[in-house]
Amino acid sequence: MPPFCEIPSVSHYWLRNGRVPLTLLADEALALLQKSRSNSDLNSDKSDTATVDIEVHQGKVITLRPASVGMADDVPNELLPELPTEVPAVDLRSGLIWPCFVDMHTHLDKGHIWPRSPNPDGTFAGALETVHKDSAQRWTAADVYRRMEFGLKCSYAHGTQAIRTHLDVFDQQGKISFEVFRQLREEWADRVLLQAVCLVTLDYFMGPKGEALADLVADAGGILGGVAFTNPEIVQQMDRVFELAKARGLDLDFHTDESLDPDDMALRYVAEAAIRHEFSGRITCGHCCSLSVQSEEVASTTIKRVKEAGVSVVSLPMCNLYLQDRQVGRSPRFRGVTILHELKSAGVKVALASDNCRDPFFAYGDHDGLEAFTQSVRIGQLDHPIADWPQAITRSPAQMMGLEKIGQLGEGLSADLVAFKARSFNELMARGQSDRVVIRKGKQIDTALPDYAELDDLMNN
Repeated sequence: MPPFCEIPSVSHYWLRNGRVPLTLLADEALALLQKSRSNSDLNSDKSDTATVDIEVHQGKVITLRPASVGMADDVPNELLPELPTEVPAVDLRSGLIWPCFVDMHTHLDKGHIWPRSPNPDGTFAGALETVHKDSAQRWTAADVYRRMEFGLKCSYAHGTQAIRTHLDVFDQQGKISFEVFRQLREEWADRVLLQAVCLVTLDYFMGPKGEALADLVADAGGILGGVAFTNPEIVQQMDRVFELAKARGLDLDFHTDESLDPDDMALRYVAEAAIRHEFSGRITCGHCCSLSVQSEEVASTTIKRVKEAGVSVVSLPMCNLYLQDRQVGRSPRFRGVTILHELKSAGVKVALASDNCRDPFFAYGDHDGLEAFTQSVRIGQLDHPIADWPQAITRSPAQMMGLEKIGQLGEGLSADLVAFKARSFNELMARGQSDRVVIRKGKQIDTALPDYAELDDLMNN
């Protein structure tokens, strides 16, 4: 589907009459626009948005002001001058405009192996075994590079600006995958900000291989991480990982409690280790599914520790729904999505992300930040009101990744935007937005997605 509007191919123009979610505005812009809501707007969620005109010049937003038309009666006329006629303007017709997406938990190295290595039964165990076999047999540098690049092409076309990917790096795969990551990070630096986390089980760090891996991660400018399982050695394993990270100045990112076992409490062990080691770096934990089946008392105790430790949580609802409580011939009873409302209410920073894509852990997906957001809202009941949940796929993950200047709209910031024909959150989530307009550094990009056929030669068994 062609884009719903065309952006002028000039360095100076206005985006007129666009609706910006208030929660996605930089603080200064929000203060300016608090009174810019339209009394005549038809949106049921109008209190969450402001109608604005945005001036773009040389790839940056230089003016963000209440729109010239359709404003509330209490906005003084002097704040609503006519747009200069010599500068081109595009009327967005009250369509939503967002900053670009930030997808902070992905697995680009696994992506798109489904056609050659499908999950035989859709279970977590089936996924582990299938990926293990595929990686052992097929994950050369060329294979990993092409599949990761395919995922980046999809993400970029959909409007994602920054990605954190986890990389399976046992033994020699570490050097292969991190070298591919470094190459892609450099090649895509002007399009997608790319970060990488090493992914092994934590026992791997207890020997010399683990120290060598930590050095590899540090040399690549990556994040130290792994899958944390609750087991008798978890305290020692956590201490080791934190020591390695502190010695190298690395942030941490763990997979925790991706199960429906209420006894799984790796998230709490991460938080307690952070407090014990007085860790000053950033810590993120993904999944945290077991919180959803624990008692209120147990979950509340963990959340208090997480808040005290400054640990952030990223939820992956699409993948968790696909895998959790899957049994042949039986409908799922428990879905495994973590308790986002409780975490956020306690002051824990939370994010949403897409996770796996067309691999044994999740058979579907298209590296689309909007899909991750809309599906998460439906699955996690993050609506009525929508409040500031749009931050969970933009500003919050950007902060969790240490990227302070993206995921928000404001004067002086790069014009990295996604414009939608949808005029409200309801319209945005009720219908697919394949005609969205993606603007990067002030320029409209081609949003055509890569053809799956590009990878056909890699799928031969």
